[in-house]
Amino acid sequence: MTVRTVALLTAGGLAPCLSSAVGGLIEKYTAQDPDIRIIGYLDGYAGLLQGRSVEVTPEVREKAHLFHLRGGSPIGNSRVKLTNVADAVKRGLVQEGQNPLHVAAQQLSTDGVDVLHTIGGDDTNTTAADLAAYLHENGYELTVVGLPKTIDNDIVPIRQSLGAWTAAEQGSIFARNIIAEHSSNPRMLIVHEVMGRNCGWLTAETARRYHAWVGEQEFVSGFGNDPRCWDVHAVYVPELHPDLHAEADRLKALMDEIGCVNIFLSEGAGVEEIVAEMRARGEDVPVDPFGHVQLDKVNPGAWFANQFAELVGAEKKMVQKSGYFSRSAAPNAEDLALIDTCTTLAVESALAGTSGVIGHDEERGDELRCIEFPRIAGHKKFDPQVAWFQELLTSIGQQ
Repeated sequence: MTVRTVALLTAGGLAPCLSSAVGGLIEKYTAQDPDIRIIGYLDGYAGLLQGRSVEVTPEVREKAHLFHLRGGSPIGNSRVKLTNVADAVKRGLVQEGQNPLHVAAQQLSTDGVDVLHTIGGDDTNTTAADLAAYLHENGYELTVVGLPKTIDNDIVPIRQSLGAWTAAEQGSIFARNIIAEHSSNPRMLIVHEVMGRNCGWLTAETARRYHAWVGEQEFVSGFGNDPRCWDVHAVYVPELHPDLHAEADRLKALMDEIGCVNIFLSEGAGVEEIVAEMRARGEDVPVDPFGHVQLDKVNPGAWFANQFAELVGAEKKMVQKSGYFSRSAAPNAEDLALIDTCTTLAVESALAGTSGVIGHDEERGDELRCIEFPRIAGHKKFDPQVAWFQELLTSIGQQ
């Protein structure tokens, strides 16, 4: 396949891989053929619809390695679903009566794009699949190769999404300071809310890394500063539905003994109960363009804190969210290695004219391959029965 122009696009929420993935793709295309033109659509699908893009110049190619040192995205993100016509019209991205898929296809054709790399989660990549299918039906062949970005690590059938390891590590670092607040007040309840709408992997892995860090510390004995005050005491994820009253009894006993309780909570845990309460009160449930409940508006962390504060007899409660801190970080060594292997295969697949999403395919023996778009889906559940998570729960006394 002859490739003359490659376009890059990052979309959805941030993750500690976007900048590095952009840099990796630029580096690998430059190594393959420096004459291949590369452009980046600004602000994700919004920029594609509006025809806003930036050229990768020789200077950018020369300094592409610097993208590995940063978080965020050098070309910007947005949350746009090309099949949600009403939302695209409302936001001024297309005119009334226009089909966003058609507008995007026209822009790609105008720009002469042969390969489109979408770096995002399941919504980003399934939207890319919709676009590729539309183009094919209308006689324009485009190779679309996605890279899996989500700190939730919830893309089916991909074993490990880019940026998730870093997000867990950064959430653990965030917790070291937040949980020091246990000493700011008697009978302190701290809820560390971690991103994860439908999947508890990030919360579980963040808690695992933080618990391991506590176990590595040396504490002064005999002068307060009980090491148990620094530890995690409960981990709640969407996949588990513990008896909250039994948990409250356990945590109240701990509060009585050491004077604090530290909870790690997935932002999606308890959402069903919160939504049910809102609807019972006749309130509208706020949703985003993809139909997802807007978690920042229903605020699960505050709901949990209010529920538990009374049950455990907390004198003061605190909810702290590590999401934006974690997702904006530069990638760690684990993710840099994963990004490198995935961008290498992404370029190889694109040059061969093979569309799909790059990742270790859990349904094909964890083989790193270009996974077919129809098999990509979101909301992969975390398995709370995995040995490392069960060991964590046992070590903190949670049933």
